[in-house]
Amino acid sequence: MAEIEERNFSTQVIVDLADMKASNNPSGRMITYGLGSCLAVAIYDPEVRVGGLLHFMLPDSSISQQKALLNPFLFADTGIPFLFRRVYKLGAVKERILCKLAGAANVLDPDNFFNIGMRNHLAATTILSKNGVQVHGEYIGGQSGMTLAMHNATGRVVVTLPSGDEIEL
Repeated sequence: MAEIEERNFSTQVIVDLADMKASNNPSGRMITYGLGSCLAVAIYDPEVRVGGLLHFMLPDSSISQQKALLNPFLFADTGIPFLFRRVYKLGAVKERILCKLAGAANVLDPDNFFNIGMRNHLAATTILSKNGVQVHGEYIGGQSGMTLAMHNATGRVVVTLPSGDEIEL
């Protein structure tokens, strides 16, 4: 399980699949690769320059409570609350948080049989909405994976596509 990253990490922190990091270090960035049907939730409090990044795989932990206990970052319903609690510990305030989402692509399911990407997006937006958190930007869907990077000094979030194109959220 990820630990809170404080003012002692290098310029780039990688958030793996089913992982989360939070930071109050303004001199780096957090990045997550391989966003296919998974979803990245990037949150940032601009007043205290605290951010967090979650890369979750599945919408609902009810399919395996045991896996959710071992790694809450695997699921939206367990990972998102954990992400917010971590940034609150670093001084973030819910009312100031800017939230951005990326991922939910349809990479391995061309017939949309499982539709994991869209189910992940729906789970995240439902959880955020129920908790009074507005999504301030998103890049959702498509047919290919993507990378998301959040710059800790500014909260700037950039999605990079396989083509090299960058989209700022």
